[in-house]
Amino acid sequence: MSVPQHPQQQVILQHAPEPTVLSKLTMGAMMGSLVGLTIGFIGGGFQILRAGPGPRGALATLSQYMLSSGATFGFFMSIGSVLRTESALRDDERWRAAFRAHGNRVSIAERARRE
Repeated sequence: MSVPQHPQQQVILQHAPEPTVLSKLTMGAMMGSLVGLTIGFIGGGFQILRAGPGPRGALATLSQYMLSSGATFGFFMSIGSVLRTESALRDDERWRAAFRAHGNRVSIAERARRE
């Protein structure tokens, strides 16, 4: 009695393309600006309640706090998001190459366990 042969399946793993520097910059700026606007709203609202709205009124004072906080935090967050994000695949391949260069063996099972 013969065992039926099953056709081989080929599995191709594809990684999503890495975001560009401009998209990382924009994403960081958007996140930072939203957080900064929120912090500006809380801090500005507290300052208006504590010291009064001033000669320009409450809305103008609150908007100045929110915009300055949002712009500052968005600027630094956009730079930080570009600096802190690197490709995991490139980094992984660099470590493997350095490991092999020193005569060590890299097993594929370690990679499958992490994923």
